[in-house]
Amino acid sequence: MTAKTSAQLVQEAKASIENLTPDQVEAEMASGNVTLLDVRDAPELANGTIPGAVHASRGMLEFYADPSSPYHKPELNPDSRVILHCASGGRSALAAQTLRELGYNDVAHLDGGFKAWQAAGKPLRS
Repeated sequence: MTAKTSAQLVQEAKASIENLTPDQVEAEMASGNVTLLDVRDAPELANGTIPGAVHASRGMLEFYADPSSPYHKPELNPDSRVILHCASGGRSALAAQTLRELGYNDVAHLDGGFKAWQAAGKPLRS
């Protein structure tokens, strides 16, 4: 078996999931029918957050997302729309793929992540 690079894994994940722009994410958030999930590590939150986002670090995602886990976050529902983001889009693409493996059918990620959101001049919370 030939080993893959992290970049190849991210590229494969992005090819198999829905990739959204900041404008698309903002529009979905305005509808109120979506959970925006921030999978960055806790120290990264000091750079700001997207208003309304739920934090679930990538390292704990499987436990937070699994309804049978004692760590389950009630905001995460396999039957609901979930959009993930990280700093630049790699971790969230991988995480979206993981949620699909856990039975989440309506997942997407913010392509370009928090950096793309900032660059687009979208609202931030300090």
